[in-house]
Amino acid sequence: MGSRRARLRATLVLTAVVAATLAGGLLALTTFRQDRDLDAGTVRVSVVPGAPSGLALYVPLVDWGVRFDAVRLPAQLRVDVRRIDRAALGRVAEQRQLDVRALRAQARDAIAGYLRALVIVVFAAALLAGALVALALRSGDGPRLRWSLGCAVATALSAAGAVALLLPPRGALEDPEYFAHGSDIPAALRAVEAVGRSERALSEELDAQLVGLARLVVAPGRIAPTRDAPRLTLASDVHNNVLVLPALRRIAHGGPLFVAGDLTDRGSPLEASATRSIARAGDPLVFVSGNHDSAVLQRDLARAGAIVLTRRGRLLPDGRHGPRVVRVGRLRVAGYDDPFLRRPGQASAPDPQPSAAQQAAFDDWLRSLGGDLDVVLVHEPALAAVALERLAADPPPRPLAFLVGHTHVPSLQTTRNVLVLNGGTAGGGGTGNLAESQPIGLAVLSYETDPTFDPLAADLIEIDPANGDATATRRRLDLDDEATLGDAALDGP
Repeated sequence: MGSRRARLRATLVLTAVVAATLAGGLLALTTFRQDRDLDAGTVRVSVVPGAPSGLALYVPLVDWGVRFDAVRLPAQLRVDVRRIDRAALGRVAEQRQLDVRALRAQARDAIAGYLRALVIVVFAAALLAGALVALALRSGDGPRLRWSLGCAVATALSAAGAVALLLPPRGALEDPEYFAHGSDIPAALRAVEAVGRSERALSEELDAQLVGLARLVVAPGRIAPTRDAPRLTLASDVHNNVLVLPALRRIAHGGPLFVAGDLTDRGSPLEASATRSIARAGDPLVFVSGNHDSAVLQRDLARAGAIVLTRRGRLLPDGRHGPRVVRVGRLRVAGYDDPFLRRPGQASAPDPQPSAAQQAAFDDWLRSLGGDLDVVLVHEPALAAVALERLAADPPPRPLAFLVGHTHVPSLQTTRNVLVLNGGTAGGGGTGNLAESQPIGLAVLSYETDPTFDPLAADLIEIDPANGDATATRRRLDLDDEATLGDAALDGP
């Protein structure tokens, strides 16, 4: 009996020593930070356990940052810009008279120096906490002190080793995720726009990330994007959530806004009246119906000045149909109204699935348009499945973008010269699903039209409806000037 009690006490003591050692290491990991001076100013390096893992560069002055998935520990290695040398950065903004390679080396040295110190601090704090508990719990019938102290040493070494192996950033800094706080995300989107078209320009932008962030503070009005490319905004599945309409207007920022269906929830005339103001959210608004929309809504939007697309052509205010392919700026666009569109007196079908005949009809419609097309707007991705399979087997000679919705899941898929972009749900699931707190999803597609349509990048944007925090994730489509779209094939997040 006494032997069993002694073993139980020993187990409890050693468990307490291990727990205290890990707690001490975690406390050090959370609280230890260092300020480092660079030519461009001062940065603070720290670790945020439990935050989205990666290397994050953040500017508190503009509440804006960029994150790279380069850390294997479930923690975020954070580099905050604390002080800016305006004289040095003024020269950079005007003439870039700063050795960017040297600045990058300084940033690497700052992070490396912090990590070396952090490993020592984590080991020391963990060992101290474990040793204090071992000393406090020593007794005649417990484990020998050398065993409990040895347990503390082994655990502290393991904690420090995990930090040393898993926290340093690994690999190339690619696919940046821009983030901002608050209800608006213009800073994040401006940063996304500032990335150049070629692989070399992208590399230079990443190398100069700290400089670029500081330049945003020094002279934001004078910072020209590396490439002045047009863009379109994609939204879908608003589901009568009229609260998001002002946000759509701000994000579209005077450019074209494409709505891939389900603007309303039940397709009623009352909903159509409430959401009609979306016609002024884009310049222009381009709309195609979803299974929750109605013919009444289509007519109301057409009369309000929106470009309403159907398989028969653009719906005109008088109810007739115009051309099947319309010009939106320099884009050639066609749209296919949802086969489950509600007609007067007709109830909406619960989660309708397109039939094989409907998929074949869509493919026939697309074939009939020929190759004189840049963008296809359609609500249900599954409706285009047969057409997409055909295009994957026989790629079109020029890029073709499908803008879709319905799934409420943001995604980006490409095959050679074919892109399928889904922004998620712009209405956060709609007013009937506010309790779910589903993220508000949008997408922005940047492109060229000279000499022909050429997608450059897709930005998948999510806004947390609970606190307004937003992220903008960029997916490059042109990392190599000689590569076709399919060479940069990506899956959605």
